[in-house]
Amino acid sequence: MAVLKRVLGFVLALLPDAVVGRVLPGTYRFRPQEVPAPPALPPEGGALVIAPTNYAGQGFLWARALRERTGASAVSIAVAMPGDFAHEVDSRVPQGVYAASTAWSRSLRAALAARASHVLVEAGRRPFGSVLTESLDDQVRWMLERGLTVGYLAHGSDLRLPSRHAARFADSPFLHGLAAERERWERIVSDNLALIERHALPTLVSTPDLLLDAPDAAWLPVVVDPGAWSTEERVLERRVPVVVHAPSRGVVKGSELVDEALAPIIEEGLIDYRRISGVPHRQMPSLYREADIVLDQFRIGDYGVAACEALAGGRLVISSVSRESRAAVRAATGSDLPIVEAPAGELERVLREVLAERERFRSVAQAGPAFVEALHDGRRSVAVLERFLQT
Repeated sequence: MAVLKRVLGFVLALLPDAVVGRVLPGTYRFRPQEVPAPPALPPEGGALVIAPTNYAGQGFLWARALRERTGASAVSIAVAMPGDFAHEVDSRVPQGVYAASTAWSRSLRAALAARASHVLVEAGRRPFGSVLTESLDDQVRWMLERGLTVGYLAHGSDLRLPSRHAARFADSPFLHGLAAERERWERIVSDNLALIERHALPTLVSTPDLLLDAPDAAWLPVVVDPGAWSTEERVLERRVPVVVHAPSRGVVKGSELVDEALAPIIEEGLIDYRRISGVPHRQMPSLYREADIVLDQFRIGDYGVAACEALAGGRLVISSVSRESRAAVRAATGSDLPIVEAPAGELERVLREVLAERERFRSVAQAGPAFVEALHDGRRSVAVLERFLQT
């Protein structure tokens, strides 16, 4: 099958985009006018390019933070996938163009070779597409041969080794909903770790728990715009609090554990539970402003963008975060992570405690905005990126 895909890729590479775009299946089809130009890079060179996933809009936010705070040139590139959350990005590439447009791939390569100095490859994905004819290793070698500094930027599952995670967490998704995918992800992560070692790639991780899988990496904190999430609405004032759970992927976040734990409290009429899915990211601030409590995740042991967005709005966030992640936060800020700890098996008990001691937990929620300002407003991330640009 791999050989057939490679042969098909080479055949498609010989055809013009007008033909390729018509013969691709389903959502991969594209028209020549949908092929984007490479992102604008300065003629003097020296640009940072972050590509090609922009998960949770982070590629864009990291690049923007670097531009605004230092004046450096930085751009983000992302593949537009069906049903994605439509996060802002500097250059959006249709799925089919990314997969099979030789013209787009060549133009992007030429732009980077001429005007970029550093590239952060996100999540083990190929920055230049050409998914049928080249591996990520091929593309990393191509960039290194042209003098580009290449780094690896991990977002989560691409560098989270399932066997290690399953050994640490009884509620690990690799023991439950993702058990059938465990071997596949073990191979993917092992390949990514081998790629990093083979090319001695500087490595950045978006969440602190990933430092266990890549101990030589640097933590690049996720970025949240505090103003977009702030509100004057206090939490836990109404008799029946609104509890929101908005998983990006329920099997990873432990959504079925949440539903089970909350069932008795819902039955008693003590909370207004709202499980949210399929909502564009631009609508999330208003949904979080209506919430008193945000339930993040109960299988991974880390915290990320969704938790930070809720914290920025002063919502009470409840989640299961590992000791290692909490220690990393304490080391970086001198303060504790203001997320209430609740393993899935204790979620009902913790929620009842919150309802009984509202003033105490209201003070925890009030610490959220200052925490986000200190660690996740872009300043710390820019410092990490500047160190990468010095390599």
